[in-house]
Amino acid sequence: MANFNTTQPTKQLIAGYCGIICGGFGVHKFVLGYTPEGCIMLIIALVGGYFTYGISLLIMQLVGLIEGMIYLNKTSEEFVDTYFVNKQGWF
Repeated sequence: MANFNTTQPTKQLIAGYCGIICGGFGVHKFVLGYTPEGCIMLIIALVGGYFTYGISLLIMQLVGLIEGMIYLNKTSEEFVDTYFVNKQGWF
């Protein structure tokens, strides 16, 4: 089990809410420290959204919504084990 400190439950809440509200831009990935995954979501949302008239942005928003709900439904221990110890980047 990882060393549990007080910032990790805060990151869980912030990442969960950012995933639900503005997850299409990958903000929740940047909050957790997953910069490559966040850049991928941001590029797909902006560039793909420009060429597909916003359809890929809606798909990325759906992915962010699902991930935000997953973050908020995990216990603190499960969240730390999954996203800080095992470094699971997607879902």
